[in-house]
Amino acid sequence: MHPNPAFRAEDRDRHIAFARERAFGVLALSADQGPLLSHVPFLLSEDGAEASLHLVRSNPIVRALNEPRTVRIAVSGPDGYISPDWYGIEDQVPTWNYVAVHLTGTLSLLPQDALRDLLDRQSDFYERRLNPKPPWSASKMSAEALDKMMRMIVPCKLQVDDIQGTWKLNQNKPDDVRLAAADHVAVDGFGSETTHLAALMRSR
Repeated sequence: MHPNPAFRAEDRDRHIAFARERAFGVLALSADQGPLLSHVPFLLSEDGAEASLHLVRSNPIVRALNEPRTVRIAVSGPDGYISPDWYGIEDQVPTWNYVAVHLTGTLSLLPQDALRDLLDRQSDFYERRLNPKPPWSASKMSAEALDKMMRMIVPCKLQVDDIQGTWKLNQNKPDDVRLAAADHVAVDGFGSETTHLAALMRSR
């Protein structure tokens, strides 16, 4: 993440709220053969102290968890390219604005009998966001199909020791310059969720 303190001034509560809402990130573990990465949905506790997730049993990260391991989950938000022409001032360079939060801590396997509760909590959290759609639950599956699926995955817990975030939104520019760039991001920009990115830039 960008080291500029101007982009890292948000408080821990905002990092937690963002990661809880996003609920999806890239899990990274350092191994002898190189970094192991997995894209995972997760549930983050309200205080940010613990994240719950599950992994496919065949995932190399699972095989590396013969003991608890230090890992990081990188949670990405909106991002987009910023052209120096959009600022309306001289001597600027291209950059990329983005939001990201990193959760670092110790990942361990949970007992297999903790899996059903985890799956129920995950599906409930995600399904509630689809309201007014009637929520899906595992009880809609046959016992045989559910048991087969559950044998393929394992529950995990991340004890979060550190939360760092970057909100790179042109805070280091004068307001009129930042707002001019935000207008271009909204209309002409490319990246991910550029409309949301422009709104965040305007709210600085």
